[in-house]
Amino acid sequence: MIKVSETAKKKVSELMSDDGYNAATDYVRVGVKSGGCSGLSYDLKFDKAQAEGDKVFEDNGIRIIIDKKSFLYLIGTTLEYSGGLNGSGFVFNNPNANRTCGCGESFSL
Repeated sequence: MIKVSETAKKKVSELMSDDGYNAATDYVRVGVKSGGCSGLSYDLKFDKAQAEGDKVFEDNGIRIIIDKKSFLYLIGTTLEYSGGLNGSGFVFNNPNANRTCGCGESFSL
């Protein structure tokens, strides 16, 4: 399961609306792909439909879909949003990651 912080919920809802999506009916697709300075990187985008085999979760009013392969890497992750002086963006707090890069966009197990 993926958790969504209150600040991430607000930003996701805002971005979905800006891009023509509805946070109440559409999804945030979260995945993992090869790349980044630590070996694996997070992928986040909006989607209107789930694919066969997707895992579906809802937390804090945000509907999340994850493909089967990525699900194993993301169990227990919390999606947060940081708007600090060092830059703003989504942050994945992943308890499965052994190492993360400085920007928090990639990790390794």
